[in-house]
Amino acid sequence: MIPATSFSGKQVALFGLGGSGTATARALAEGRAEVVAWDDNPESVSRAAAEGIPTRDLRTIDWSGVSSLVLSPGVPLTHPKPHWTVELARGAGVEVIGDIELFARERLVTAPSAPFIAITGTNGKSTTTALTAHILQSAGRDTQMGGNIGRAVMTLDPPRPGRHYVVECSSYQIDLAPSINPTAGILLNLTPDHLDRHGTMQHYASIKERLVAGSDTAIIGVDDVYCAQIADRLERAGKDVVRISKRLPLTDGYFADGTDLMEAVDGRYSRIAFLEGIGSLRGQHNAQNALAAVAACLKVGLELGEIQSGLESFPGLAHRMEQVGRKGHVLFVNDSKATNADAAAPALSSFSRIYWIAGGLPKEGGIEPLRGLFSRIAKAYLIGEAAPAFSATLGETVPYEISGTLQAAIEHAARDAEADDQGEVVVLLSPACASFDQFKNFEVRGEFFRQAARAIDGVHPIGEQR
Repeated sequence: MIPATSFSGKQVALFGLGGSGTATARALAEGRAEVVAWDDNPESVSRAAAEGIPTRDLRTIDWSGVSSLVLSPGVPLTHPKPHWTVELARGAGVEVIGDIELFARERLVTAPSAPFIAITGTNGKSTTTALTAHILQSAGRDTQMGGNIGRAVMTLDPPRPGRHYVVECSSYQIDLAPSINPTAGILLNLTPDHLDRHGTMQHYASIKERLVAGSDTAIIGVDDVYCAQIADRLERAGKDVVRISKRLPLTDGYFADGTDLMEAVDGRYSRIAFLEGIGSLRGQHNAQNALAAVAACLKVGLELGEIQSGLESFPGLAHRMEQVGRKGHVLFVNDSKATNADAAAPALSSFSRIYWIAGGLPKEGGIEPLRGLFSRIAKAYLIGEAAPAFSATLGETVPYEISGTLQAAIEHAARDAEADDQGEVVVLLSPACASFDQFKNFEVRGEFFRQAARAIDGVHPIGEQR
């Protein structure tokens, strides 16, 4: 745990007593702050009180003595309207911050030289965070990973010189971290997302921009208009900007040329790393993730040989194009995290002959956006409530069966893929649907696929559950 010593002796109100909220309350108490916490859920309040966290309805406290309101990132700050605690705090002139801000202040006070890599973007944050941390760890660096992935940031080990932090940041967390100051800040991409919480795309983009604007080095993917404009704007302001692209040769920066990762300096190119043969980093989207990780690791002092070794040993993330097993020419891939068509597209675009398991609780738009990838599908195995609608979209373009259950789909897809004599094939769970009609969540669905695939006679596991 990181004691929030910069709040010692101060009265801090905290709202939101989920996992990260209770962890933050403990970190504040460890730092000798006077904490009073609350939640709209009575069960959360009771649980926190039983664990020794001081609780009190924040509507009843004297805000004149409060230095800060620490807000859970899941609580509305601005849209659709500020939460009642935010209105009370602002009325009293009290700052509203989150746990990432606590971390940034503690690092500044105790170990400002500790390398800090922060990652944001609409897509690819988790993979880039995990990959960056893996490269650092495999190179023998003292590494802590958390934030919006894995451990809450204040549960990480305390900052000290030489300890590297790799932190995934959502837009909600950045919005509550006004002084975030990474050594290397990564902004991967921007597409419309969370607009119910941010109001407009412009506001959403401006929040994401704060992370790289506060960084010593801003690493920015420039394959979308919003990020390209941010890179230009920060460069004009005198920031150290490193551009990355998964599809465009750059004059300066890093870009992907197939599976080669290239460095460009004044229009001169050289290969600095490669992804050929690294199954966990297939696809153009993973090229962008890898470019960002490479740029960040170079910034904090790694050598190219250390980085390449880390790329090659990266196991990937569970439920995100996770290679779970192989039987001869058949690869089994768990992409259960793909809960809509856009999320399924990267996996479908990464393989040339696919036995595709899809369906579940359908999302608006169905699989029509994937039509351009149908030529890669040898056969589809449709499950859950979405099966009739998906079959209508596939029509006569793609052979399909309505399997009903995931177990039946796995068995039938494995049988058909094994009989396929056209070279390497993949049995791919990339449902383009939520899981809730048959499974509690996408993790349970992915774990079912992993275990069922590995139970097939002759399938050899790849990697282990993470």
